[in-house]
Amino acid sequence: MLARRFLGCVLILIIIAVAGAFAFFQFGSAMLVRSATPQGNYQRPAPSTDPDYADPGSWISRPGSELPEARWSPDGVGGTAAEPIAAATFYIHPTTYLLADRWNAPLKPSGQAGSNLRLFLKSQASAFNRISSIWAPHYRQAAYGAFLLDSDNAHKALDLAYGDVRNAFDRFLAEVPAGTPIILAGHSQGSLHLTRLLADRKQALSGRLVAAYVAGWPVGARADLPVMGVSACKSPQESGCLLSWQSFSEPANTKLVTEAWVGTRGLTGATRAREDMLCVNPITGVLASEAPPSANIGTLVPNRAMEEAKLTRGAVGARCDHGFLKISGDIPDLGPFVLPGNNYHVYDYALFWANVRADADRRLQNWARK
Repeated sequence: MLARRFLGCVLILIIIAVAGAFAFFQFGSAMLVRSATPQGNYQRPAPSTDPDYADPGSWISRPGSELPEARWSPDGVGGTAAEPIAAATFYIHPTTYLLADRWNAPLKPSGQAGSNLRLFLKSQASAFNRISSIWAPHYRQAAYGAFLLDSDNAHKALDLAYGDVRNAFDRFLAEVPAGTPIILAGHSQGSLHLTRLLADRKQALSGRLVAAYVAGWPVGARADLPVMGVSACKSPQESGCLLSWQSFSEPANTKLVTEAWVGTRGLTGATRAREDMLCVNPITGVLASEAPPSANIGTLVPNRAMEEAKLTRGAVGARCDHGFLKISGDIPDLGPFVLPGNNYHVYDYALFWANVRADADRRLQNWARK
């Protein structure tokens, strides 16, 4: 029943993802900017309204109130580790707030934006539920219009959203038993915030990070990584490293992504360059690598009626090509929301769901041997 409801809402989720944070990379017309720009100037909410992450109600999911969506898996999916070790996953969801009435969404947005937060747990965070508890905070996400502008208002909206993520993570650290291995995972706006979190909390993560899955957002190998306390994953057994990928099929037109990212200032203060964009293949778990379709152990594929899901093995291969992940093979029909330029952004997790799950298992086992 859970899988049925999840897949019945996939189309809604994809629309949200398409119009969400990554709109910054996909659309640039003056018409979109005008229609999406939040009304008025940014106004910092009263401190009394800041989320209290000691309150379980400030979390979408956490131990003790972990939602069924966080424990979802496709039919027939079982464990892969002989002796699983309990980790804790801190997951940051992508943008769901599409309105232009404010710069930041309410902490708990109502309507479709609110209900879909739970569904994102199924399509993305579920990949990590085999080996970990799922901690997913509510946060005052920046409205998608904030990603279309380079303005003081937009920067403040993003800073507020990140401040919530950072405060939630600090509470997460306070409640997770000392020494518990940690997985970081996010997508799109969530991944953007994770890049800042890695830089700000690298000491707290030292020795505890299993891996950081920073999908659907560009990361600079030289402009960002040096201050994040991690390196890109160079082997499938390595722990404490970062995976980042952006999925395109051929013929790929990545111009809109590169034009928006190249020339911006990285976390180190250096200017981001085209050749600096990071790609770790989620099939192999290795930096700048290639894998045939036969190495893909499961793409999450809904049927045409969006009523059932199955894992399709051996359908999608992938290779890193100048910072982007180029997919190939007999790519299943995942739905009608592939973005311009053959950009599979909204399917970054679904394409490699079983491989991401196995990757996290493997890295956790290696972490435990240290």
